[in-house]
Amino acid sequence: MEMVINNDDYYSSVSESEIMYRKIHEPGLIVASCFALVAFSLSIFLIFQHLRSYTNPPEQKWIVAVLFIVPAYATESVISLWNPKFSLACDILRNCYEAFALYSFGSYLIACLGGERSVIEELENESRKLLNKPLIEEASENHINERNRSFWNFFTRPCVLGKELLTIEKFGLVQYMILKTVCAFLALLLELLGVYGDGEFKWYYGYPYLAVVLNFSQMWALYCLVQFYNVTHERLQPIKPLAKFISFKAIVFATWWQGVAIALLRAFGAIPKQGELQSGLQDFLICIEMAIAAVAHMYVFSTERYHYVPAIKHWSVTAESSREVKLEDGDNDTPAALEKQEIKVEAPGTSVTESVQDIVLEGGHHVVSDVVLTINQAMGPVEKGVTKIQETFHHRSDDSGEEEETELKIEEHVEED
Repeated sequence: MEMVINNDDYYSSVSESEIMYRKIHEPGLIVASCFALVAFSLSIFLIFQHLRSYTNPPEQKWIVAVLFIVPAYATESVISLWNPKFSLACDILRNCYEAFALYSFGSYLIACLGGERSVIEELENESRKLLNKPLIEEASENHINERNRSFWNFFTRPCVLGKELLTIEKFGLVQYMILKTVCAFLALLLELLGVYGDGEFKWYYGYPYLAVVLNFSQMWALYCLVQFYNVTHERLQPIKPLAKFISFKAIVFATWWQGVAIALLRAFGAIPKQGELQSGLQDFLICIEMAIAAVAHMYVFSTERYHYVPAIKHWSVTAESSREVKLEDGDNDTPAALEKQEIKVEAPGTSVTESVQDIVLEGGHHVVSDVVLTINQAMGPVEKGVTKIQETFHHRSDDSGEEEETELKIEEHVEED
């Protein structure tokens, strides 16, 4: 009898939550669509401005990638809110692009510092100053004290790491990009098998395990970015990095922790236990947040500093001159010689077509190179460990063979005696 009452209460509560969801779904979709339209329009307008004023490709290609997170989030959230059947697919695409946007922001900071070579030189010079090393000391360059370049200094004194700081920072960003993508498709596979349990903190579902892995991965990536910013923030002052850092970090943190908070509220019974209501609330809040982020990006990632052509080595200055000669004949007054000269400044990548090609081709090549480098760095210690194990077994087999040979010689000597 008690079981029947509990089931009736359960089904009645579910039906009440469904009725409440149907009542607020349509007005919520209208409001979310308005905010998403504002976010989409402002972000596309700002992106198009950067494409038109594409005078600094190394920086602007990553700015465009960072700015595109707002229309991507807004569009996917509206689609998911309109039809909850697409919720998981939109969430996968959103998570994948979030990881890529975090990588793009780190690459943008490196580009603002003059590229990887310039960053490595600056970090090495800073490390020499802190370690009181002379500038010309080739012998000690290759044998730096491991105590001063240890991994623990990344937490306490990142300035002394030199170029290793850049390696750790890139590894932290790329590992999050890889894990986020893998976990997104793994979530889709678990959902098809019926064991994902979105928002359910139960041991037989895959959601809590993926949430823990992604949480640590994201925290590590953001911490690497913070440490890199702490070391280079003085050189980044011309671009006002703090506002950019806060605006971007707020998007990444807000969307992730917001989803976890809604799942926890659902687990503790603070909100009805209905999947559509949980995902709908997340999508509705994201649409509002993206409109706020789009307005902030208009000021934070403004194109004002890119309106002028920089003095780069690839620009060309051409002068065109024209001369008109007119004669005076009788009563007809014609002007005398007239000379005009026009100066044109041409810079590469100032058209929308060239800028899009540079973003897709050059940016994609850079991403692939960093992913391959990171995978090789991750596989390096594993290969070394396997090599050491093989050498150990080989050494033990050689020792055992030598022992057998000595035993045979001893036995032969004893028999002869």
